[in-house]
Amino acid sequence: MPNESNFDEIYDFLSTKFESEKEYLQAVREVLEDIVPIYNANEAYKQADIVRRLCLPERVIYFTVSWVNSEGTVEVNQAWRVQHNGVMGPYKGGLRFHPTVNLSVLKFLAFEQCFKNALTGLPMGGGKGGSDFNPKGRSDRDIMLFCQAFMRELQRHIGANTDIPAGDINVGAREIGYLYGEYRRLNNKFEGVLTGKGLEFGGSYVRTEATGFGLIYFTEAVCDANDTTLEGKRVVVSGAGNVALHAAKKAIQKGATVVTLSNSRGFLFCDEGFSESDIAWAIDAHTTSSNVLTDLESKGSGVWFSDKTPWHVKCDIALPCATQNELHEKDAKALLENGCSMVLEGANMPCSNNAQEVFIDSGITYVPGKASNAGGVALSGLEMSQNAQFSQHEADVLDNELQSIMKSIHARCLEEAKRSAGKDNYINYMKGANIAAFRRIADAMVAQGV
Repeated sequence: MPNESNFDEIYDFLSTKFESEKEYLQAVREVLEDIVPIYNANEAYKQADIVRRLCLPERVIYFTVSWVNSEGTVEVNQAWRVQHNGVMGPYKGGLRFHPTVNLSVLKFLAFEQCFKNALTGLPMGGGKGGSDFNPKGRSDRDIMLFCQAFMRELQRHIGANTDIPAGDINVGAREIGYLYGEYRRLNNKFEGVLTGKGLEFGGSYVRTEATGFGLIYFTEAVCDANDTTLEGKRVVVSGAGNVALHAAKKAIQKGATVVTLSNSRGFLFCDEGFSESDIAWAIDAHTTSSNVLTDLESKGSGVWFSDKTPWHVKCDIALPCATQNELHEKDAKALLENGCSMVLEGANMPCSNNAQEVFIDSGITYVPGKASNAGGVALSGLEMSQNAQFSQHEADVLDNELQSIMKSIHARCLEEAKRSAGKDNYINYMKGANIAAFRRIADAMVAQGV
């Protein structure tokens, strides 16, 4: 445990100021428990008040998006951009369009993004943004009109060397295209101000697959560190979006048996494992289908369980890839009872604090998303590099770079985890990831002064 009085002083300061922001405080608490001892042991960090400065966003931009839909009706949405820490490079992080978006969620995501980006070794700071606009069920024209109105406000705060947003939930290639087009028209610049662009206008191969593929490359590294392989492992995946489906695809290619996919309405179970062709079909259909999993069932692949989660299914490895706090204490206990020995996060903070404690106390391998799902932002960093050079690298070259980055992130986490391991020699990847990222950010902050 950290020095209690020091930990309490910092956390109480934050929780008093932001008592209603539960997601943000959850993310901060998880990190503070690991980094406060490192902070206390370093006089330069303490003198510069690094922890308090790192926990607070450098800038939070709030704006209202007033726009006219295709029927001529005025609509009003809220929007934010959290520029959390730019000490290691331009702010970098996605945009999320979802009715649940609020400042607490975006601050937690931006805070996590700083640590994730630091682990990649690429020159990127951390940020996040989005709006409570819900694109589900909207026409393409309405989505375009909203994106254009959103960018008319956001464009004054971003730039290729300032802040480079990407996509996130409900912000895919279509939305990025509309956003980029409006930025280009307003600024008369063709520059790498967004990542996740189409291949025709500065996008990168492998970007769509990167988060899911990167998760599996990290899983392979964990397996190798434990003298085993992914081949033959039974894998439970939650989610049915971009990350989950590409993780499932790559896991199957590596010889694993993927037995579940899920969404907010239930999960699809396939005891013999989904085929690669099943997943390829779902990847093509998931953005247009109202429920791609029940559609898969109707094609003869798996059995649908309504209003259920996949965490009670027997497995060797669990990959939560849906959303924050989707996996709770009772789910963690169910996984352990059914033989799960590894949990790696594909989403941001999908495991609750109590679930994390269950995994760590039991001694199984648990890897936080800031390490295991960093493949997406790593490839975004490579897209930034290509944009700066006005070049486009081949898919196999980028896939090899992605594998190399994920292995290097694993090595950084493992080194710190071993350094802080107790008498039981448990490899705590969460502690390793938090400390490794913190050292990089803190050293940069000290070097640049107050």
